[in-house]
Amino acid sequence: MNARLSYKEWHIPFSQDEMTLREAKQSLAALGAKQKDIPLLVQLVENPRYDIPGIEVFHGAVDVETHDSIHIILGRGLLPKDEAFVIGFTMGSTNKVTTLEEKLYTLVSKYLYPKVYQFKDEEIRIFKDAVRLGYISDCRALDKIDYDKYLDSTLRDIRRDIQLESDLILAYYAIEQKRYPKSKASHRLLD
Repeated sequence: MNARLSYKEWHIPFSQDEMTLREAKQSLAALGAKQKDIPLLVQLVENPRYDIPGIEVFHGAVDVETHDSIHIILGRGLLPKDEAFVIGFTMGSTNKVTTLEEKLYTLVSKYLYPKVYQFKDEEIRIFKDAVRLGYISDCRALDKIDYDKYLDSTLRDIRRDIQLESDLILAYYAIEQKRYPKSKASHRLLD
């Protein structure tokens, strides 16, 4: 990947599964946001470092490094629809998300996040779909995986080891592509 790409262009399709996680993360390193670049409100909601001991408001909260690994494992780029899917699937994979938690996250992401991080109605729909998809998946909880141990493994091997059902993901990507034919994020999912 060319390091001169903008974050809007970066994407490693799900089909490119022979790449190692290390290679994929290196392609993202020059583009991805660092933890210090993320607005405080977003960190308070999505980073477990800010959790109150014994209280988990939003299940699936992860640091930026883990979040980047999940983008790669799920074959998603960095556009809003990609973010909505990654966050939703991660939360859903915990099998702990309540209806109230899902509703609260949609309100925060739509109205309270800084403009560039806000979800619009299409992203909210993708987020909700992804929560359900993560819930019905039999994969391991994506927020509990030590991705560092997989750095030199291929994406295919990682997906197999964490029991991520490729057929399930690709079936949803086909649906998303049909729903949002003019969306760059959705259009490139099955490349």
